Amino acid sequence: MARATRPGARRSGGPALMRTSSPVLVGRDDQLTALRCAVPTQPAVVMIEGEAGVGKSRLVRELLATDLSPLLVLMGHCQPVGEPFPYGAVLEALRGTSDLLARHRPRLSPVAGVVGPLLPEIAEFLPVPPAPTGDPRTERHRVFRALRELLGALGPVLLVVEDLHWADSGSRQLLRFLMGDPPPTLSIVVTYRREDIPGGMPLGTAYRPPSGIASVVLRLSPLDVDEVRALTAAILGEDVVSVEFATKLRERTAGIPFVVEETLRALRNPAGAVHADSTTARRLLDTVEVPVLLRDAMAERLAALPVTATRLAQAAAVLGVPAPAELLGEVAALGEQRVHAALTHALEGQVLHEVDAGRYGFRHALAQQAVYDTLSGPDRGQIHDRAIDALRLVEPLPLVQLAEHSHRAGRTAAWLGYGEAAADHATGIGDAGAATALLRALLAEPSVPAADVDRLAVKLGQVAHLGIDQVDPTTTLDRLLVDRRLSTSARGEVRLYRGLLLIRQAGGAEEGRSEIEMAIADLGERPDLAAKGTSVLAQPFTGMTPLAEFGVWLDRTTRDRRATADPELRLSLLANELGSRLHIGDPQVVPALETLPRAVDTMGEQRQLARIHCNLADACTSSGHFRLADDLLRSGLRHAAESGAPFVASTGRVTRARLDWLTGQWDGLVDRSLRLLEEYRDLFPNSSELSLVLGSLAMARGEWGEAISHLTETGAFTPEEAITPVAVAGCAALALTALAQDDVVRACVDADRGVEILRAKGVWAWSPELGPAAVASLLAAGRELDAEAFVDSMASGIADLDVPLSVAALAQCRGRLCEARGDLDAAQAHYRDSIIGYESLPAPYYAALVAEREAVCTLDRDPDKGAESLSALIDTFDTLGATRDAARCRHLLRTAGGAKPSRRGRRGYGNDLSPREHEVARLLAAGRTNREIAEVLFLSSRTVEQHAARVLRKLGVTSRAELRGDDFG
Repeated sequence: MARATRPGARRSGGPALMRTSSPVLVGRDDQLTALRCAVPTQPAVVMIEGEAGVGKSRLVRELLATDLSPLLVLMGHCQPVGEPFPYGAVLEALRGTSDLLARHRPRLSPVAGVVGPLLPEIAEFLPVPPAPTGDPRTERHRVFRALRELLGALGPVLLVVEDLHWADSGSRQLLRFLMGDPPPTLSIVVTYRREDIPGGMPLGTAYRPPSGIASVVLRLSPLDVDEVRALTAAILGEDVVSVEFATKLRERTAGIPFVVEETLRALRNPAGAVHADSTTARRLLDTVEVPVLLRDAMAERLAALPVTATRLAQAAAVLGVPAPAELLGEVAALGEQRVHAALTHALEGQVLHEVDAGRYGFRHALAQQAVYDTLSGPDRGQIHDRAIDALRLVEPLPLVQLAEHSHRAGRTAAWLGYGEAAADHATGIGDAGAATALLRALLAEPSVPAADVDRLAVKLGQVAHLGIDQVDPTTTLDRLLVDRRLSTSARGEVRLYRGLLLIRQAGGAEEGRSEIEMAIADLGERPDLAAKGTSVLAQPFTGMTPLAEFGVWLDRTTRDRRATADPELRLSLLANELGSRLHIGDPQVVPALETLPRAVDTMGEQRQLARIHCNLADACTSSGHFRLADDLLRSGLRHAAESGAPFVASTGRVTRARLDWLTGQWDGLVDRSLRLLEEYRDLFPNSSELSLVLGSLAMARGEWGEAISHLTETGAFTPEEAITPVAVAGCAALALTALAQDDVVRACVDADRGVEILRAKGVWAWSPELGPAAVASLLAAGRELDAEAFVDSMASGIADLDVPLSVAALAQCRGRLCEARGDLDAAQAHYRDSIIGYESLPAPYYAALVAEREAVCTLDRDPDKGAESLSALIDTFDTLGATRDAARCRHLLRTAGGAKPSRRGRRGYGNDLSPREHEVARLLAAGRTNREIAEVLFLSSRTVEQHAARVLRKLGVTSRAELRGDDFG
């Protein structure tokens, strides 16, 4: 194929480059910039190298989509044809120049005529060729000179030659000639795969550009996980692609864009798969058939290999993991003398690759699958048998591999033995995810005997509740409950673990509690397990069951803990008991923490110690013991990591995010919380709390749509299935979001719903966020008596509790009531108590919000003092990242006739964005209109318009659409 194009002016030649499914170029910004800079600097030579499918042609396509005027683009491809086609790509590129030559009739020397016989399409525009010399070398040199002169006569030219690795030697020599002494108006871009070039030199000999020529070599590497994720999102038009899916896709495709695209094309319902967790992503991608183009390419490579090299490649495909040459030889049944030569052929043929030092495998999983699929059933079974024999001699035993080979070889008993041993080993080292996957696979086999089903099912439940993969194990346990192979004695235990998993899933709280209650009834002979179930039912923060009903279970848990002699069970019960009591404000818990064990004897006990610390940290965060929460989180996360307790670690990491929100540690918190949300999307207790953090942060920035989107995922609208304190806090944040938009009716609806949840549960310890939001909403609606009644209930409800966060919130609520009644002295006194309470925790954002109310009360009586306070608060809110709150204080200051004093004098920002312009840019990039920005920043639309114009000018863009939100996070 060939093409001659002067972008924006004229085209000639063959069809356009093949389209790719991605509408945007991913991961090649630096290379594209270098290409765009080098090509217009004539003469120029750009060499683009990279393996098959890595995106060389796409990069060229992006270049050609640029306005390259006045360059004429000539394009040709080298072809993998059997017969040599001397100078083929360059001749193909020039065939489309007849119209240009007809118009301009350039003056050419007689030597230019020698290409007439090679290019009959343009021969009429060329001089009569000189007489042949009879010397092949001289004739070839004439052709090179003629083509160089012709290219120089066409004006500014970009010559693109693709797939140079397929070029004949004559074409390589011609390009070497042109690159060594190009016409002053010529730029050359070539693409090639170095691994497919004999000797590894694309031009046949070493090339060093002469002085005066712009020369660039661009090496394209596979995409990393983030880039694979971006490419997937672009191809499928998805806003969010899970890290787990992108990681597995990158692993399976080696990050080669073409293979990524083909894999997505072969995947059923790819748009639905991209939100999958790691286990689901692996299952979905492992079932993708090898794309036809990739399968054919691998078949061609195999066909070119000697038989021994093919057998070695097939052995590598069966092994499925990189392996040393000796092991490959044993599995392939090759003699020691033949392995080296076979491996050399397989490497040179680009079938196998040295993955790391001395270990050989495939470039990516799909290549391995393509070779595996070439084997017949009997051949596969035979090679798997040899793999088992060879791997039995490896130390330590590769249990997972032995299990897989036994399964594929049809050795069910061996598969069961190795698989269970591998699961036990994974559990022992804390890899709950691997253990869960292994046990699920074994339990899916109908031929597993009943006695083994009991044992494996119980193990699955035990392991799954330690990990973060919840959905798939729950499904397996559900299926086992109706499996006739499962004995009555094991059924209660399976039911218990299924209930524990359900409670962690969205919409599973009520069913999970019901399942656990039924399990307890079936566990009369297992009081230890019944006690575990009881302690879960004693946790008051799930669903809408009133606190009074939890008390029975909580008292029973205390009795079970005191009665057991098992230290691990005692710690397990203590984790749920102490966390539950502290959550409801029990004042006896914090003093009792001094008696907690500092060290334990077993790994299981350490896991329970991790649970105790992380559960208590969560309760401390909810109640207001922030410094204690921080200490407990550090120790809890350390114990979880050392003992292999990923679920416990997940709860600790989420509590850390909530604690950082409350204590004002907001730097990087949005990105961290989003990553955690993607990782724990199937764990509703985690995802709902992260949604609360993200929604609250968005609210502080005035990003109402984003705030509401997150806050609706807190369980605020489905409290019967929610984590109650999170749902109540979600209602509070929704009310404040509505109030900030002057939607008093909606604010009251959200606040009333939160109050209803709180009264139904009877746990006033969970009122610190809701209290101020409800009172503000009710007062804005003129419902002063309702606000007063709520404050009285809150005061009565927390009177004897250890809840410092609620105490500070109650003082704020009382201040609000006094301010609404016009008693400003009393209001300021309450506000001062609230500020002191918040600062002692510390909760700087909440303290600043109350200080703002105090400053407002001061403005009328002491304008200077009020203005000074507001000015200081602007700095506080700006430092935190509370854009909306800082803007509101500026607005109050302007309204009061003041302006924020500068400590260093007004600075000039030049071409840099000022802080205000940065905020405007962020909101513009988020798609906000001038009016919406004005509302968030308390500015006039005219002022926003002026800021927006300066933002576009300083950033060198012509429209808002060119702004990217990531640049202003």
